[in-house]
Amino acid sequence: MGVLVRAHDLAVSRGGRRAVEGVGFTLSAGEALILRGPNGIGKTTLLRTVAGLQPPVGGRIEADPDAIAYAAHADGLKGALSVAENLRFWRDVFGGPPVEPALEAMNLTQLAERPAAMLSAGQKRRLGLARLLVTGRPVWVLDEPTVSLDAGSVALFADAVRAHLAAQGAALIATHIDLGLPEARVLDLGAHRAIATAPSRAPASFDEAFG
Repeated sequence: MGVLVRAHDLAVSRGGRRAVEGVGFTLSAGEALILRGPNGIGKTTLLRTVAGLQPPVGGRIEADPDAIAYAAHADGLKGALSVAENLRFWRDVFGGPPVEPALEAMNLTQLAERPAAMLSAGQKRRLGLARLLVTGRPVWVLDEPTVSLDAGSVALFADAVRAHLAAQGAALIATHIDLGLPEARVLDLGAHRAIATAPSRAPASFDEAFG
């Protein structure tokens, strides 16, 4: 499948101000790229831009938007539906594969008939991540995917990512923890923090302005 995402000299803004700039990377089939950087630097903004949810303020992205599945902090669940019904809903939206492998991969088989509203925070997170497996999309763009997960569930998620990469998928992940993916490349956004432009100084007097 070759290169699935290519970013050229990318700049993104948050709240009307540039957050990061000069970002360039490629993401090919079978690859994972981990975004690092301090809180507030613009990781979420960059992911949203790659996912096509907001335009860049500079540079460009080459990617098929229909190839990308984006998972943010919200799990996107319907509380009245069961675990399996939630996955079937998203499978039907994306036209993806059957839900049973996703249930098994994220250790949700025994909870398949439980309403999503009755799940714990960690179980809801696992279900939110299981949605990725039923999209059928090759590029996963993930914002802090392990929030609310215990160590065992983090390992399950890492296994799911490895299986996705082995199937020639790709993953772009912002995370503060070690996912146990030594094969993943790391992009530190700290080196791309936008340089703040100081506002021009107002004239101190009428004479300075017009003299």
